[in-house]
Amino acid sequence: MTGVGGANGVGRVTIEFEVANHEDVVMARRGVLPPGKVRRLTLTGVVDSWATKVVLPAKVVKQLGLPVADNVEVRYADGRRAIRPTTLEAHLTILGREGNFTAVIEPKRKTALIGAIVLEDLDLLVDCPHNRVVPRDPRFIISEIE
Repeated sequence: MTGVGGANGVGRVTIEFEVANHEDVVMARRGVLPPGKVRRLTLTGVVDSWATKVVLPAKVVKQLGLPVADNVEVRYADGRRAIRPTTLEAHLTILGREGNFTAVIEPKRKTALIGAIVLEDLDLLVDCPHNRVVPRDPRFIISEIE
């Protein structure tokens, strides 16, 4: 992992993670698809605790065969806004923790972006002084309930 300064100099690090086609993962778990046939890629992504969702380059979405879903309005850090398509089928694995997420599809983006929703769901923390992402508890995901 290498550090990346955000607009405020904190809250962003770069990591490698895996993204796969969720439908393929389900079929492999059911024994219908050989595990080696699951469409997956290892990507470099910026973890930005100020962002909310996962953002994937359109090229990655196409390579993985992820279905395109509804459009959302996005707001960039510089205040610009745009309408972008999403996919509901992004299966992410980060530090051995897995989850399925809605991802915003960016047509010209080269790297992925991982936002706060993924960090929260996978119970991961950004350790800015050490430029890394770490699990809150390495043994398991802690789910806060009342």
